[in-house]
Amino acid sequence: MGSETKTDNATPILTRRKLLYGLGLAAAAVPLGQFLAACGSGDSDTKDPMDDVVDPGAWATGGTKAMTALSSYPNPFATGLGAACALTCAATLGPCYATTVEREDITEGEDGLPVRLAFLVVDETCKPIPGASVDIWHCGPDGLYSGEDASDFCTTGDQRARSARWYRGVQTTDANGRVHFNTCFPGWYSSRTIHIHFTVRLDNQEYVTSQFVFDDSLDDEIVSTQPLYNARGQRDTTNATDNVVSAESAPEYSFQTRRMADGAMLAWKTLVIRSSLSNASCSVPGGGGGGGGPRPPGDGGMGPPPGGRDGGGGPPPGWDGGTRP
Repeated sequence: MGSETKTDNATPILTRRKLLYGLGLAAAAVPLGQFLAACGSGDSDTKDPMDDVVDPGAWATGGTKAMTALSSYPNPFATGLGAACALTCAATLGPCYATTVEREDITEGEDGLPVRLAFLVVDETCKPIPGASVDIWHCGPDGLYSGEDASDFCTTGDQRARSARWYRGVQTTDANGRVHFNTCFPGWYSSRTIHIHFTVRLDNQEYVTSQFVFDDSLDDEIVSTQPLYNARGQRDTTNATDNVVSAESAPEYSFQTRRMADGAMLAWKTLVIRSSLSNASCSVPGGGGGGGGPRPPGDGGMGPPPGGRDGGGGPPPGWDGGTRP
C-alpha cells in the first residue's frame, strides 16, 4: 500500500491524465467519469437515468430527513463502466480515523445539506465485488470530526464532538458490488480541501485506503450560500492547493454529483481494487502525503506541521489544547 512502483495497472491512469491535460484546464475541471461518459465510455445503448431527474434549483437543508424522494434516486452506474478500470490509488489514513459503526445513515440526526453517497466496488477487470466492506469518515459542516478515540487534533477537544460518532460508518457491498451511505456534505478546515476518507476491505484485509474530493465550484457554491456552511467564511484550501489530492489528481479523485428532485445531492464513485493483495498497489499521484485534522481557530494562520495535516505531524502550532469556541 502506498508504493510508487509503476505497473501496467497504472497505465490507464497516466493515459487519461495526459488526455485531460491535453484538452486544457476546462476539461480537467470536469470529474473524470463524467468526462469519459461524454466521450462515449460505457454502454451507449443504455439510457442515462440522470436524464429524468428534475432539478428543483435549490439545495435541501435539514439533514437526511430532507431526503423525501430517496426511493426514486436513479442508479448512477446504470450506463456501465466500459472495458478498462484503473486502480483507485492510496492516500494517507490520517489521525482522524476512529471506531466505526455499521449503518447506512451516518449523521446521527445532524443538520446539513443531505447527501446520498453511492459506491460501486470492482476489480481491474471491472467485475463487481460483493461482500467488500466500505468504511467512510469525514468531518461535519463545522469542520470537526467525531469520537473520543479520534485525536483531539481532529475534534479540537470539543466535548460534543468527542461524545458523538457522527459521519462515520461501514457498509458491505451487495451482489452487484454496490453500497450506499446517507450523510451531509462535509465542511472545511484549514489546510485541506473538502474531502471524504474511505477504506475498502475484503475478508477483513485492507485493499485500499484513500480520499475523494468534490469539484471546487461545487464546494465554493455550498460554502458561500448554504446554511451552516456559509457562517464559517471562505475556505483557505482548494483542490488546486491541497497537499493530499493534488491539482493533478483531483479530476480522477472527484465525486460525480447531481441534485435530486428533493434538493439532496447524489454523489457517486467507482472504487477499483486489486483482484489480489499480491498485485502491486499505487499512490495518489502528486499529493504531499498529508491530510486529516482540523486546525482550531486562533492558531495564527500558520502552515501545517511537517508531514502535512493528516501525516501525524502533531498538533498545529500555537494550539494550547483547549476546546473550540
